[in-house]
Amino acid sequence: MLVLSLDTTTPKASCAIARDGVVINEEPIEASRQLALQLPGALRDILDLSAVALEEIDAFAVATGPGSFTGLRIGIATMQGLAFGQGKPLIGVSALTALRAVASPAFLGSRIATWVDAWRGDVYAALFEDGREVGEPVVARPADLLDELARGTLAAYTNDITFIGDGAEAYRDLIVSRLRHAARMADPAVPHLAAVIAMLATIEYKNGHRPPPHAIRPLYVRRSDAELARLRGPHGSAPQVK
Repeated sequence: MLVLSLDTTTPKASCAIARDGVVINEEPIEASRQLALQLPGALRDILDLSAVALEEIDAFAVATGPGSFTGLRIGIATMQGLAFGQGKPLIGVSALTALRAVASPAFLGSRIATWVDAWRGDVYAALFEDGREVGEPVVARPADLLDELARGTLAAYTNDITFIGDGAEAYRDLIVSRLRHAARMADPAVPHLAAVIAMLATIEYKNGHRPPPHAIRPLYVRRSDAELARLRGPHGSAPQVK
């Protein structure tokens, strides 16, 4: 069973191929250049490198976000086109879930904070305990998230929190200064995600989750209406997002 996967939501964009859950190849994609023009060649190259024909792919997989809105749209549209063309399923995997899997393949006793840079001083964030997501993903100021962790959840646990993602890397000093010995940084803090997305998608496929390409939905983590109203202020202009 072959899966072709793609992540364009993070600064370290990548693609990968896995056979029966074992990654054959993972290759980086230069996200700072024109991504839409690079993807066809990058996907063709990894198929050639892996000696796999496009027609042999059983399922396609793509990161659904959160992350760069532009990268997210391009990545999903590219994989939708391939999946439609081949008549194969397209499995979406949250970048936050993929980061958790990279940080701690063994769930028991793990506490993982996945932070993706949302720009302008915010991060997209999710907290995982023993492999399960606690609550819903949020977009918030790093200092507010750390205050909440320090006030509440840290008191109930003795194990450290591992932080991962480009948002965690960007605010590494703040994390360490606020949580001190309770904070750990994953190594690497900003990993490529296509390989783990391919492995997670393989599990979904084998469990019978084989959605059609049109069913894919981006994961946009947005602020509540009340907070957006507060941020707009009296002049009614909302802050721009990338």
